[in-house]
Amino acid sequence: MAERRPAPEMEKGEKLLREIASDRSTYWRDHGVMAALGMAVVGGILWAIGNPHVAIGALGAPLAIGARALYLASEQFSNRWWLTDRRLILPDGRRQVMLLEVEMVRRLFGDVQLVTRSGDKHLIKHVADAPALAIEIERARQQRAQRRKG
Repeated sequence: MAERRPAPEMEKGEKLLREIASDRSTYWRDHGVMAALGMAVVGGILWAIGNPHVAIGALGAPLAIGARALYLASEQFSNRWWLTDRRLILPDGRRQVMLLEVEMVRRLFGDVQLVTRSGDKHLIKHVADAPALAIEIERARQQRAQRRKG
């Protein structure tokens, strides 16, 4: 099992709103969908070009995606993001996205993507309730903007 990373230090007066982690069932469901789509796409391409090994190729796609999922699972499950009333701290605990620098928060399939004013993109993958998380980040951003004005 992956080692859980400790929360980084908060700045004086900063409040931790939520620790965000990948959800196991979402992770495996997402990879199951990718495997099924990979199987269909590879099988379709091999069939379209007249390859006689459609079944073998179509089986290879989900096997490859399954192997990838197993290989990356421990890394993904050890990742944590921390949402505070000022920033989103990235999994390495050193990099951050200030809430006032976030231009857009959107769902991207089952994930949440943040786009900053400078164009940087950050993806929080395999969260259990992506729509609720996107709303929570947007709400924290709006509240931070209001505090700065007032």
